[in-house]
Amino acid sequence: MSRIVHALLTALVLGLAHPVMAAPITSNTALPVAKGGFIVREQLLRRSFEDDAGPANRDLEVNGLLSIVGYGVAPRLAVFAALPYLDKTLKVTINGQRTNRSSEGFGDLKLFGRYTLLQRDAKSQTFRLGVFGGVKVPTGDDDKKDRFGRLPIPLQTGTGAWDSFAGIVATYQTSDFQIDAQLSAERNGEANDFEAGNEIRADLSVQYRFLPNTLNADTQSFLYGVLEVTAFNQRKHRIAGMSDPNSGGTTVYLTPGIQYVTRKYILEAALQLPVQQNLHGTALKTDYVFTAGFRVNF
Repeated sequence: MSRIVHALLTALVLGLAHPVMAAPITSNTALPVAKGGFIVREQLLRRSFEDDAGPANRDLEVNGLLSIVGYGVAPRLAVFAALPYLDKTLKVTINGQRTNRSSEGFGDLKLFGRYTLLQRDAKSQTFRLGVFGGVKVPTGDDDKKDRFGRLPIPLQTGTGAWDSFAGIVATYQTSDFQIDAQLSAERNGEANDFEAGNEIRADLSVQYRFLPNTLNADTQSFLYGVLEVTAFNQRKHRIAGMSDPNSGGTTVYLTPGIQYVTRKYILEAALQLPVQQNLHGTALKTDYVFTAGFRVNF
C-alpha cells in the first residue's frame, strides 16, 4: 500500500480529517464528534403495531420525523438534542365496526451527553469506549382529545413525564468494517396517573464495506451493508398505581440495512423486524419498523 493510501486510511479511521464514516442506524456509537463540529441527522420512521388476539382488533401506525443535532464540546465530550414529530393513528375493529383515533405533533425532547472513557488507536483501526446519559423533557402534548374524549397515553405525542436514561457504548472500527455494542437503561417518570415501565436495551451493530473493493487516494464514497440485533425489555406500565397486565415484555429485533457514505454525509435505510416477542396479555406487537434518513457532518 502506498504512503498516500496509508495516510488516507489513517485519517479516515482516526478522525484526523473529521469524515463521516459508517455508523449504527438504530443505536449509538462511541466515535467522537470533532471539537467545535456539528452532526445533523434526520430520520423518517414508520412503525406498525397490531393485536388480533383480544376481543378487538387493534392496529397502531406511527409515522415520524426524528431530528438530531450533535455538538463536539471537547475531543472526548459531545452533547446531543433529539426531537421527534409524530403522526399516530389507532384503528380499532369490534364486530366489524371500525373506529379511528389519531394525533399529530412534536413529541418529547431528549437531551444527553456522551463522554469517551477509553481510546486505543493503531494502524488503520481504532477502539473507543464511552458512556452516555440524559433526560427526556415533556415537551410533547399529553392532553389531546377527540370526539370520544381524551386520547390514551400511547396515542399522545408526549407523556407529560420526565424520564432519565444512561448507558455504555463501545466501537471497534477498521477501514473494512465497524462493530458497535451498546447497553442502556431508561427510568420513566409518572404523569396523569400513568407511569410507563422502565426499559433495558442491548444493541449490536455490524457495518461492512461492500464497495469499493479496494481503497486508493481518490476514494470519496463507500457502500456499507448493515446488520443489527436489538434486545428490548420493558416492565409493565402502572395506571393509577396499579400494574397493567397488558403491557411490557421482551422483544428481539433483527435489522438489515444499507448505507451510502461520503466524506461529509450518510444516506441510510433499514427495516427492523421482530424475531421474538414475549409480551404480557394483549400488549400491542410490533409488525415492523422502517427507517430512512441522512446525517451530515459540519
